[in-house]
Amino acid sequence: MSNKASLRPQPVASEHTPLKARNVAFDWADTPLHWIPGDPASTHTINVLHLLLPAGERWFVHVYKQALPYVRDARLRADVIGFIGQEAMHSQAHDEVLPHLKDQGLDPTPYTAQVDWLFEKLLGDRTPPLLKAWVVPPSPGRARRWWLLERVALIAAIEHYTAFLGDWVLNAGALDARGADPAMLDLLRWHGAEEVEHRSVAFDLFVHLDGGYRRRVRTWATAFSALVFLWQRGTRFFMENDPTLADGRATFREFFRGGRDGVLPTAGAMARSIPQYLSRSYHPSQHGDTAQAVAYLAGSPAATAAEARTSGGA
Repeated sequence: MSNKASLRPQPVASEHTPLKARNVAFDWADTPLHWIPGDPASTHTINVLHLLLPAGERWFVHVYKQALPYVRDARLRADVIGFIGQEAMHSQAHDEVLPHLKDQGLDPTPYTAQVDWLFEKLLGDRTPPLLKAWVVPPSPGRARRWWLLERVALIAAIEHYTAFLGDWVLNAGALDARGADPAMLDLLRWHGAEEVEHRSVAFDLFVHLDGGYRRRVRTWATAFSALVFLWQRGTRFFMENDPTLADGRATFREFFRGGRDGVLPTAGAMARSIPQYLSRSYHPSQHGDTAQAVAYLAGSPAATAAEARTSGGA
């Protein structure tokens, strides 16, 4: 059941900004395997982004292209198109890190093949048979519509966490203090800034097409559980296959230590993000700072180089 209009949270009007894709490029030639010096565990915890995002964001784009014909609001339609362009660029940028990891002796293919299956098959266009029983009446058209709405809601839940991570990395001064590789920091902060910049689009699209609170809770539980599972599994994969580590292991102790040191988000901050999303008054514009994100994008080496190429200056 959809939320009534009077119960739907309102965005912060000043937070809206037109969205555009930035055709960025990064040079990984000088980026070490452990780009946070002396901290392979935190490095690989963040490196999981490179495993999940290429397939995940291609899936976002695929689902949103199917949702576009149902968008009746002109500004939201423009936002969704801008979102699609940015997400496609994110996928490409993280995908280009994978050959660099392979060149350093850490082949991500066994893990990324499983992630590709998850997004292309399990979350593909064909409604999973076990879920068809939930659709009433059980007609093919109704099932397709239900599955599209379910995936739109899943993306809204995932985007809550990508915006959380984007806001965190923009403010993670400990990464600079620890001497983190500047190219990797720019990739993460360019991406994080765009996640903050477009953080309301996925939720606004979900509300526009459905907005049901039960669907929001159900898909949040699915997305959160999947992210926790995939992230710990990805970190374990990296640590166990890192050719420089004799006995690499991913542990919660190392994760908590990274949070205390400021080079990873804290468990407490992640826990506090849960009631935010589940609040009936939640709107993404209530969290994060668009002005900070836009300011970073105005000075990002990769983003400014992309702007120069676009305007014919390079």
